[in-house]
Formats: sequence, C-alpha cells, structure tokens
Amino acid sequence: MPARPEITANDSYLTPETTRRYTLDRLLFDSRWVFLSKFIHLVFSTRSDAKNGLYDTAMWVETSHRVFTLVERCGGKIHISGLDHIRSCNVPAIFVSNHMSTLETMILPGIIQPLKDIAFIVKKDLVEHWAFGDVMRSRNPIVLDRKNPRNDLELVFREGSGRLAKGLSIVMFPQSTRRPTFKPSEFNSLGTKLAALTGAPVIPVALKTDFWGHSKYNSYLGPIYRQNTVHLAFGPPVGVTGSGKKEHQEILTFIGDNLKLWGVKS
Repeated sequence: MPARPEITANDSYLTPETTRRYTLDRLLFDSRWVFLSKFIHLVFSTRSDAKNGLYDTAMWVETSHRVFTLVERCGGKIHISGLDHIRSCNVPAIFVSNHMSTLETMILPGIIQPLKDIAFIVKKDLVEHWAFGDVMRSRNPIVLDRKNPRNDLELVFREGSGRLAKGLSIVMFPQSTRRPTFKPSEFNSLGTKLAALTGAPVIPVALKTDFWGHSKYNSYLGPIYRQNTVHLAFGPPVGVTGSGKKEHQEILTFIGDNLKLWGVKS
C-alpha cells in the first residue's frame, strides 16, 4: 500500500464519505478483530524490517498511512485541521500534544513527517517493547525512563537541543500517561521549557483518538468505537519568551478548547 499524499495536501483533511469498507469488517460490524488482526500483521512485518536494518523514514510514513487507511476502512472517520500551520513554519518546531490512545503514536508520523522531519520523545518501555521496540529504536527517539524528573529534564534539554540544531522537529506528549480526558494539572511544561532554551516555536496539537479504546488486559488490544471521529488540530506556532508560563497556558487553552468542541469532558 503506497503512502497517501492527499492527507497533507491541504490545510485540512476529512475522510471521504465514499471510503470503501473492508468486506469482512462489514460482515463483523462492531467487532474489533478485523482492525486488530490487520494491525498486528502490520506490526510484525515492520518489526522484521526494522530488525534487519531496512526500516527507513519512507517506510515509517507508509506504515503510518496504512494505519490511517485501516481506521477508515474499518468504519472510522478522521478529521485533521491546521496543517498550514506546520507548512508555514520554516524552522524546526516542538509539537506538544495531549495523549489519548495508541492511535496517535501510529498516525502522527504520516501527518507531520511529510511536512517536517521529526523525532519523538518516548518512554523507555516503548523502545524496549518486544513488538514495537525495534521500529521505535530505528527512528532515533529521545528516550525517558520517567524515574527521575531532573534527569529527564537534562536529557530533553541536551538531546532535544541537538535534534533541533540538526533540523529535526520534536514531538512530545507531556502527560504522564494516556488519558481519555484532559487534565491541565497533569500536563507538564517540558515543551515550553525546551522552546525557551532553544528558541524553537511550539506547535500545539489537540487530538481526540478514542476510536481506539483501552483494554484492562492490554492497552494495545482495546475495543474499537466507530462512532467516535478521530480529530487532530494543529495550532499556530507559539514563540516562547521568558519563563514560558504564559505560552504554556496558551497551549493548554488551545488543547482544552478543541477537546470541549469535540465533546471531551475535562
């Protein structure tokens, strides 16, 4: 399945009403297993490529677009807005996003990477995960262990500055874990602190990805809620000055306002 350039061709994207469903998914409507079986197959094929040193940036984007298509062909709808904010930002940026499900980790590369080269900030357990670790390590992420906040801060400052200096933008999720709701008090200011240090702008990202729910046994094998539209909104770049407190609040407001618009309770 080739990459899909139409996703980022304009300022916004909305799943066409004419999108064809998988035949088996129509027969097994409201079952998660068509989605999960195809996703698991994709995970193992990309893991094999990564283990053999064959997984490059183009394959990363293609994989992301395959997950994007999988959502749509299993009955989901995706709405993206604000892509021109990424396109018009002519310097490396720091993307700061809320974190709701596994889905954003899979589809954000296919949305941002065609417009800006990126590196993710991720938790250590993700790069050590038996299924996802090889792919994540191949993307040269910044890895946090979340045990010592001071060490994590120093690591982000050091490695984040280095990535930005090389022309890479940074994608981070400042919440401690994935949440179906948005609590500003759990959203740290690491993004604005890195922006204040480096001079890079922050692009706020609001997302609603509860199409893919959580399972109490395995967070990657949760139920599918086709009635929940996937929303992603990119805000205007925010320049950070001084301590960044005002800009941090601006980012929280952008995310919170969009989530309210989409019906997410705080």
